[in-house]
Amino acid sequence: MPSLAERSLAVFPAGSNGEFNLPPGLTLVIDRGEGCRLWDTRGREFLDFTMGWGSSLVGHARPEVTEAVTRQAALGANFAYVTENALLLAEEIVRLSPACERLRFCASGTEATMYCQRLARAFTGRPKILKFEGAYHGANEVGVTSLFPRELKPFPEPDPSSAGIGPLVEDLVLVAPFNDLATTRAIVEANAGVIAGVIVEPLQRCTPPVDGFLEGLRDLARDHGALLLFDEVVTGFRLAYGGAQEYYGVVPDLVAYGKALGGGYPIGAFGGHAGIMDMVREDRLGSESYVWMASTLGGNPISTAAARAALGVFAGAGTYEHLHRLGRYLRDGLRRVLDGRGETAQVIGDGPLAQVVFSDLPVRDYRSTRRGDAARGRAMMLGLVERGVFLNPMGTKLYLSVAHDEAVCDAFLDRFDDTLAALA
Repeated sequence: MPSLAERSLAVFPAGSNGEFNLPPGLTLVIDRGEGCRLWDTRGREFLDFTMGWGSSLVGHARPEVTEAVTRQAALGANFAYVTENALLLAEEIVRLSPACERLRFCASGTEATMYCQRLARAFTGRPKILKFEGAYHGANEVGVTSLFPRELKPFPEPDPSSAGIGPLVEDLVLVAPFNDLATTRAIVEANAGVIAGVIVEPLQRCTPPVDGFLEGLRDLARDHGALLLFDEVVTGFRLAYGGAQEYYGVVPDLVAYGKALGGGYPIGAFGGHAGIMDMVREDRLGSESYVWMASTLGGNPISTAAARAALGVFAGAGTYEHLHRLGRYLRDGLRRVLDGRGETAQVIGDGPLAQVVFSDLPVRDYRSTRRGDAARGRAMMLGLVERGVFLNPMGTKLYLSVAHDEAVCDAFLDRFDDTLAALA
């Protein structure tokens, strides 16, 4: 009789729903989660440092979220229309987000960033989106363009990063280096009049923006009639209750949310000022100022009930002090272990996020990350999985949550040290 892991490998490409690509000996099937721990179907316990790719910032099976979802499930799962949960959640997002006067819900961050791009093109009447090399903006075509470029092309030439991306993207996407305002400015000035929007992860993967970079993008977009789009799918509610807008003090024209907003449940949202957002009004159908947008599961009452409960947790006293303190504790611990083992590596991140890059050079953009030893990074991650740490072995992020504490980080760091010793 094949095991559940073997059956998973038989029906899922590489045995997962994307990216994990664990070797057969490490492939597992998860049974349950609680707080920052997981158990697989064989009863093995794992410390979770991926947390549903950051979607479970409140922790797994958080009681407030579970209770809210259970109450709503008995009243109906989806009506494809506004419910009280959706309305109250939307009002709170508009209150906390300076970019949002109006918003709409969708089912994922991928949809949210896609709609932001569509609105930017429609509002400006321009065709092109500028993004930053190595940034992920969801599984839409622009989102994966130049995510993992097969070759480092001269800027602003895009690389598809995925088969199946149509050639049209090459004509509609410009690519710039993150944290390089001078190069970005030169690209924008050379393409004046055709750039609809500049889309950016304010914290790109785990690479923080250098001083003045986001402010420079804000000025650059405004000066050239383009919209600034913040992809806050990761940073939203993670760096501060008001997200990257609050944390970095820069306000975009459009903002996309997902992941942590849902408290572990699927959700997406996007918003901006009324003059932009009203382009999705259906009474404009047939006019040049109409942008099609609809989502069957967007704003469903179960996801919005979970999100409201999650926001209640995030708004609690000391939440962000805890998350930032813990992030510093983990990054400092990683640095200490690496130094103790004589490893040449960079530790990057901000807030409750961390990443190790095996490189002797500082990391400030995708190309400096790429210069790191990716094979060693993957071996390290797989070694951690072997030692009972659940994470994505692609190695782009370690996610902390409200449920983590210093003791869990210490346990992780002990296993990290053991892993490095085995790699020596």
